[in-house]
Amino acid sequence: MYRDDKVRRSYGVLCGILGIFLNVLLCTVKFTAGVLSGSIAVTADAFNNLSDAASSAVTMIGFKMAGSEPDSEHPFGHGRIEYISGLVVSIIIILMAWELLKESIERITSPSDVVFDNVVIIILIISILVKVYMAVYNFSIGKLIDSAAMKATGIDSSSDVVVTALVLVFGIVLRLTGIRLDGYGGMIVALFVFWAGIRAIKETVSPLLGKAPDPEIITAIYEIVMSDEHKELGIVGMHDLIVHDYGPGRVIISLDVEVSCNGDIMELHDIIDDIENDISERFGCYVTIHMDPVLLNDPDTERMKAIVESIISSMDEGLSFHDFRLSDDDRGTKLYFDVVIPYDYHMKDDEVKEHITRELKKINPGYECVIYTDKV
Repeated sequence: MYRDDKVRRSYGVLCGILGIFLNVLLCTVKFTAGVLSGSIAVTADAFNNLSDAASSAVTMIGFKMAGSEPDSEHPFGHGRIEYISGLVVSIIIILMAWELLKESIERITSPSDVVFDNVVIIILIISILVKVYMAVYNFSIGKLIDSAAMKATGIDSSSDVVVTALVLVFGIVLRLTGIRLDGYGGMIVALFVFWAGIRAIKETVSPLLGKAPDPEIITAIYEIVMSDEHKELGIVGMHDLIVHDYGPGRVIISLDVEVSCNGDIMELHDIIDDIENDISERFGCYVTIHMDPVLLNDPDTERMKAIVESIISSMDEGLSFHDFRLSDDDRGTKLYFDVVIPYDYHMKDDEVKEHITRELKKINPGYECVIYTDKV
């Protein structure tokens, strides 16, 4: 996978230019064939290719704009423009599908003569082969440079293969039987195009809304941080892992790492720096790690930690906690910790905190709890 912005931008622009050229060529040829044959299905397929050309142009512009350097107003760069361009492509696809659907219904209610000769058949066969090629390269490049916009274009191209194949089948049926399916063919084309647009929207909207990171990435980061080597050097645990996606090449990862409070602060800081570099080099991202000192092998802390663990586990096995700290002085005992709550948990965050606090006060009314919540 290429993570270099210049390489990604070059691939995106190249694919955009090729997409514009091929789709305009297919549109011109198909439109001519549709006019000569009187087929609404072929004409609809031609306009479908025209929308594809517009989509390629939007994608190309998106790649160019996404490559702009960060500035004072956009300190994390402009990478999300690529997602927005993919969304625009998807909307264009859906709008075109709606127009094709209306025209096809009119053709069903008011059928007209269609001449489906050998020239039209050859044009459609060549179009299918071209679209197969375009789907393959869009998917391969989209995977290579991790581009949602390119993957959306690949989805559109693959649906075009099915659409044009159906138009070809309906044309052959017309020649062999005389049964007019042209309007129905156009309607099926429109529905396929519409579904392709919906799928493309899902591909592009999800990262814009802030989708959860790939579980494989989370596992890989955990393995780096909590390696046997790092444990021996003083790393105790990790939590609060967040992946901030500002577009391809603009991913920021932040997490908290627990270390023994009795360790050498300078040595531990060097270890944290090494971990940041390891993650950054592996995933091509920016990494920020917050160091949390924890007290180990303290009897009072371990006793209270066991009590809190018992209360939380009795509520639900899906709950957990971390960053536990005990503060005991003349004013009383304070317990500091974070509770990790699943998004679909039946209790609200405040209810969870209130329940834990209530159970702890049953043990000792003097306990004061400072509880934070994390979601998972």
